[in-house]
Amino acid sequence: AFGSRDSNRSKSRIWQLPSARLPMFIEELVIDGFKSYSTRVNVGPFDRQFNAITGLNGSGKSNILDSICFVLGISNLTQVRVGNLSELVYKQGQAGVTKASVTIVFNNSDKSGSPVGYEAHDKITITRQIVIGGRNRYLLNSHNVQQNQIQNLFHSVSLNVNNPHFLIMQGRITKVINMKPQETLGMIEEAAGTRMYENKKSGAVKTLEKKQNKVDEINRLLAEEITPTLEKLQRERASYMLWVSNNNEIERLSRFCVAYEYIQVKHRLENKNQQLDEMEESLQNLVGTIKSLDDREGEINIQIKEQTALRDQQRSQELKKCEDEHSKKAKEVASMESKLKNRQSDLESFLEGRKQSQTVLGDLQRQVEEKEKAYQKEKEKFDVLNNHEEKVKKDIEKAQWTMQALTAGMSEQAADAAEGEGKSMREQLLAAQTRLSEMEADQKKKTMALASMRERVGNAQQT
Repeated sequence: AFGSRDSNRSKSRIWQLPSARLPMFIEELVIDGFKSYSTRVNVGPFDRQFNAITGLNGSGKSNILDSICFVLGISNLTQVRVGNLSELVYKQGQAGVTKASVTIVFNNSDKSGSPVGYEAHDKITITRQIVIGGRNRYLLNSHNVQQNQIQNLFHSVSLNVNNPHFLIMQGRITKVINMKPQETLGMIEEAAGTRMYENKKSGAVKTLEKKQNKVDEINRLLAEEITPTLEKLQRERASYMLWVSNNNEIERLSRFCVAYEYIQVKHRLENKNQQLDEMEESLQNLVGTIKSLDDREGEINIQIKEQTALRDQQRSQELKKCEDEHSKKAKEVASMESKLKNRQSDLESFLEGRKQSQTVLGDLQRQVEEKEKAYQKEKEKFDVLNNHEEKVKKDIEKAQWTMQALTAGMSEQAADAAEGEGKSMREQLLAAQTRLSEMEADQKKKTMALASMRERVGNAQQT
């Protein structure tokens, strides 16, 4: 809240801002060329909650609040006691000052209520300048911006200087107290900032209705007048373009036809003259050719007669030679035919011999198989004989050993041994010798049989 009081009068003025605590507040105010401030003046720092401005009449107390409203974008200039913006310049530019500039530095240290998009700035500087002639511009942190961007920034923190209850003069307090409930509700809505959005909504709805009416009217004109006319014109244009194209094509083809006919006639004329010259030249050539052909015909007739006589003579000689050659070839053919017959008979005998050889080969193979079987049987017999031979050898060795033992026993007997017992030993020795001889004979027989068997096996293998 801001208040100003004259020090020598009892009359005072009070400007009441919305009582809601704003996280963003004014920290410093810079005025240059605005109303009664011809030079640059810094006002501040301001308190976060309450500020009072006192001074003499005419010292510019009210102009401080006017400068704040000026930066906040007030649209009702009667509240700042001017009729147009140029009156806000010091003495309306007559004292050499041609522009008015007001800068407000906001403290934005409390980020909970910071404007959207400015949370990173601890201070926000907003400047508004006007120049004699109507030029008006805004600067946000030393950058040129549009007025609506400034208004959106203030609206985001519920600041609307154009709210009729944004400024409450001292004389309006009683009127506010005596307001009806509906008026009080409207004042609260305006103070809270909801009325602003309602007004914007209603304005936007009216604008949409106007735009929709215009769109409907345009669509109607398009559907009823413009589109049919345009379609008609398009059809006419297509027909005209087709006619122009056909006409141009006809003219082009006509020129081609005329040029073609002219060229054809010219070529025919040139060809006729050329043909005439060629025919005359051909006639002369034909006459000369006929004359040369007549001379050539006489020469050819003479050559034919000579060639005929020579041919008859050569033919007689060649005929005789051919007859001799024919008889010689006939003899050679007869000789070759006889040789061929002999070769065929030899071939047949060879084939017959080959067939017999194959038969003999089959018989031999069967014999080989039989020999193999016989070999296997003889081998088995040989193995038996071999085993028997080994057994006989062992028996012979045993008999020899027994004979030696018996011989040695008989020499040691006493002279007075009985004769019957000595005789018995001799008989046994003779029997053993006889058996040994038989076994040796049997061994020789088996050896011969084994040699014969081996020979047969070898012959069978070679066969």
